[in-house]
Amino acid sequence: MTDRWARAEERYRQREADRRYRRDDRAWDRDGRDTGGRSAGPHDWDDYEDDTTVIPRYTDDDEPLYDDEPRYEDQPLYEDDGYDDEPDYDEPEPLEPPERAPRSSARKLAAKGKESRPARGSRRKRSRVASRKAAERKRKRRNMWLIGGVLAVLLIGAGGFAVKKLVGEFEPPEDFAGPAGPLVVVQVHPGDTSSQIAETMVEKGVVASTGAFFEAAVRNSNMSSVQPGYYQIPSRSPAAEAVAALLGKNSRVGNLVISEGRQLHDQHDVNTGARKEGIYTKIAAASCIGTGAQQKCVTYEELDAAGSSADLAGLGVPSWAEQSVREAPDRKRQIEGLIAAGTLDFDPSGTPQQILRQLITSSAASYESTGLLSSSGKNKLSPYETLIAASLVEREALPQDMPKVARVIVNRLEVEQPLQFDSTVNYSLDRTEVATTDEDRATRTPWNTYAMSGLPANPISAPSLNALRAMENPEPGDWLYFVTIDQKGTTLFTESYSEHLRNIEKAQQSGILDSGR
Repeated sequence: MTDRWARAEERYRQREADRRYRRDDRAWDRDGRDTGGRSAGPHDWDDYEDDTTVIPRYTDDDEPLYDDEPRYEDQPLYEDDGYDDEPDYDEPEPLEPPERAPRSSARKLAAKGKESRPARGSRRKRSRVASRKAAERKRKRRNMWLIGGVLAVLLIGAGGFAVKKLVGEFEPPEDFAGPAGPLVVVQVHPGDTSSQIAETMVEKGVVASTGAFFEAAVRNSNMSSVQPGYYQIPSRSPAAEAVAALLGKNSRVGNLVISEGRQLHDQHDVNTGARKEGIYTKIAAASCIGTGAQQKCVTYEELDAAGSSADLAGLGVPSWAEQSVREAPDRKRQIEGLIAAGTLDFDPSGTPQQILRQLITSSAASYESTGLLSSSGKNKLSPYETLIAASLVEREALPQDMPKVARVIVNRLEVEQPLQFDSTVNYSLDRTEVATTDEDRATRTPWNTYAMSGLPANPISAPSLNALRAMENPEPGDWLYFVTIDQKGTTLFTESYSEHLRNIEKAQQSGILDSGR
């Protein structure tokens, strides 16, 4: 490779020498020196420059120090800038990197015409690089201005929003100034938060905004004691007054507590004459809204009339009880037992029929939750018959004896033996007591189980869920008889009638069976 480059160098030098130093015989003297038409003096040789003098060239920082360093196929000698004003040179393509030429040879090559071209290209290349860098700097400045403008707009918008929000936070929410308006009924649902209660208050027209009520509620620590139910609160109230009214002692309305075994209608005790309030009386008392002359209540008579309606769907009678209720022998007692014992809530602002419907519907759901609809396999009774039997258990037994009393009922029904429960005799009487008379027991009614076999025509009281569960799952046993023998409620069970008679004697000795008539 060294010989090849040496021969190429020699050819270039020869061509350049021929071109630059053509011989003109007229301009040369006999000694062969150029005299310009005159004889050369002894010092004229000092002005001659040897052809090995290196012609200065400009180099780019990116270019190699020596132009004779080899370049590979992927490393062109000149950068392609799209211009065709420079001729192409056919240089031999090295098969392998050649050895670096001596510095003197590099200088000689640099002096030649061919090697002078890269210097011009380098100057043009540097000019283009500078232009590109200037354009890039200009573009960066323009982008920075654009980004700065966008950031400025965003900062101004964020600042405006923050100022607006800050001003809004200091501005109090809308609130009524008073005076308050008429009372309205507001429902608090199970699990309601203060925010949800506030929304209900706004919907009912009690407060002007949820924000005002929520702020007042947060400041009152008693809000955590609010129970689900219905409350009477003046409309258009200032938020603080609305919260105080909600927490007031007399604000809750429509809250009904029905004791186990209570009946729809009032009854009186034979011995004391005291009135035992029925369910209708309890509902009427819980339905009152307002105080004094402005108080409004649903009356006992209105509820009794509504409960006697033939519109069973309007009363909310469940489908599993509808046929038996429609066949009830006494319309005034047709919904007996369909209102369950326990704590119930209703909207007192509704009509008597709407109130009964709400109570019956919620009671039916409670009954069905115990498994009432699937209990026939264990007691061989329909759901409505199970409800009737549970009302007897409620009136005849203490909680600990309920499963055994339920078994006595099932056993007697299987052998078609009359139940003979005193509670069924008292059901149709206005004056009642534990002991019944022979006359009362002999009186035939749709409910008197002394005068007929089977179950009464309808439930005789509001059963508790404990009584209902006992009837759905009676305790196993062969008992046919039971009797309470003292005031403590001690009850004895047996399958032997003769033993039962001896137990009755114990009851008589304790005085529990004495009549007050």
